Amino acid sequence: MKTAKNIPISKIQRASKLVQTGAKVGVNYIKYFGDKMVNPETEAKDRLDESNANDIYDSLKGLKGSALKVAQMLSMEKNILPQAYVEKFSLSQFSVPPLSAPLVLKTFKKSFGKFPSEIFDSFSADAINAASIGQVHKAEKDGKILAVKIQYPGVADSIVSDLAIVKPIAMKMFNIKGEHSDVYFKEVENKLFEETNYLLEIEQSKEVVKSCKHISNLLFPEYYEHLSSDKIITMDWMDGIHLSEFTKKNTDEKLANKLGQALWDFYLYQIYILKKVHADPHPGNFLVSENAELIVLDFGCMKALPEEFYAPYFELLKPEVIEDPKRFNEKLYELEILRKGDTDEEITFFTTLFHDVLTLFTQPFNHENFDFSNPGFFAEIASIGERYMKSSKIRSLNANRGSRHFIYMNRTFFGLYSLMFDLKATNVKIDNFLTLAKPVINE
Repeated sequence: MKTAKNIPISKIQRASKLVQTGAKVGVNYIKYFGDKMVNPETEAKDRLDESNANDIYDSLKGLKGSALKVAQMLSMEKNILPQAYVEKFSLSQFSVPPLSAPLVLKTFKKSFGKFPSEIFDSFSADAINAASIGQVHKAEKDGKILAVKIQYPGVADSIVSDLAIVKPIAMKMFNIKGEHSDVYFKEVENKLFEETNYLLEIEQSKEVVKSCKHISNLLFPEYYEHLSSDKIITMDWMDGIHLSEFTKKNTDEKLANKLGQALWDFYLYQIYILKKVHADPHPGNFLVSENAELIVLDFGCMKALPEEFYAPYFELLKPEVIEDPKRFNEKLYELEILRKGDTDEEITFFTTLFHDVLTLFTQPFNHENFDFSNPGFFAEIASIGERYMKSSKIRSLNANRGSRHFIYMNRTFFGLYSLMFDLKATNVKIDNFLTLAKPVINE
């Protein structure tokens, strides 16, 4: 794979790169208008999406950092983005052109004060994996094989300027109006700053590992603080294949159910018991060991769930609340989905929208066991998302609705559902995580 010898760091350099990309997208549209005059419009649109996805991703993978992280987040929005974008942006999860060896050594020395050769018995300057914020190298010390994650230079310094560039695009894509929008972007900004603080990630990792190590069929690396810094994390090297690779070739239903149950228990235990969750459920953060255990990596994005959000949010998982108009309406106001000053039209539209979405979304919680491999369930999710996103009504209304905590909570659940579907887990016990809470509660 081609390596990067430098990364644009200044706001001007990064903005210039995106302006160039915008020009390419403009040319693609000109070609599209000509294409659809002589070919079926659907085929022309598919070619436009593919060209734009390629050009945008090529630009973002050179920038890395927050801009690429946003693409990674969007790759999970399978019901919103055209498939060409989902496929291309998904590469940002674990397959990004890495830094060149000389830049790696320079970056390491700047952060740690020493070269890798002064710390480890051996260190591979060629990255094993590269994602949006950092890349992973293999090392060895005192007989232990280690993974060393090195953050790209300038990532933390460019978060604010990157989001300023991305913000207008996101607002148009998701029909976010200026009013109330800052609180959502501030939430994303704060989480990105947390993800670039590797000392915080180590602290969060150790906390989750300690709390969740009793869950069956889960494995976690050990973290080494004395070999880490705010821009470098050293942990155990974990052997396994990426979850996305596993799901493509696995045909063993029993194995899919075993891993699906482990994944479900891990997330529901965090959400219900810890009230803090690993809010980055994409395939690049999970491996499958040769013993068919789920390996969990990367705790940079953790979302705490404050009680004022947690209580009404999970009340809405109950059928008796969804089907009681008065209680349902109360929860929508508590969660800022409905607001004082809304018109009758806005109240009717958003009450109906969230009732439809939640009736579908909560289906797994209304069963003792659930079949996440059911294509009908996911077709309904895709259909309802597409129907409302393309609605002319929603374009005329202010669609930025709900507490800022929805951003990462919804991302967590829809990401989890997507992973469960990819695994083709057919028989998952929904409340199994409650039995896992007893040993912790009794301590």
